[in-house]
Amino acid sequence: MERIIVYPGTFDPVTYGHIDLIKRALRIFDKVIVAVGRNPAKAPLFTTDERIDMIVRSIEPSENVEVESFDCLLVDFARKKGACAILRGLRAVSDFEFELQRAIMNRKLDRSIETVFLMTGFRWIYISSTIVKEAAQFGGSLEGLVPPHVEEAMRKKFGLSTVNGRANC
Repeated sequence: MERIIVYPGTFDPVTYGHIDLIKRALRIFDKVIVAVGRNPAKAPLFTTDERIDMIVRSIEPSENVEVESFDCLLVDFARKKGACAILRGLRAVSDFEFELQRAIMNRKLDRSIETVFLMTGFRWIYISSTIVKEAAQFGGSLEGLVPPHVEEAMRKKFGLSTVNGRANC
């Protein structure tokens, strides 16, 4: 039986930390479904289609990774996809408290779907999509944080033409 895990998030934008978790999850599970959430409570920088495209371009082509959007309860999506688990990345202790609450609620909604926590690789422990967006907005270098095509897309969104086009303060 194929072991499938769903890795949900907004991925606005996808970072090397996200990519690291996808690759590491493939060592444990047969298939990873990257589920790009459509959350009306959030105002993402990129459209859902743009985020999906950036993720697809960021990962090596693989029949073991799928990328798609969802706009329902996560456990309902996971069940529909035949997943046995949900992947959540942890960077710090503060992440755990938030993620534990979600995991408990998901467990209450569907006891057959486990939550698997993976620590973010040390190289990426300080990266978040929010921090990346803030740096990009003010022209900071994103080298080593996101793939080059993601950096370029962010520069276009913020109207910056150069890699180090920092605004003067």
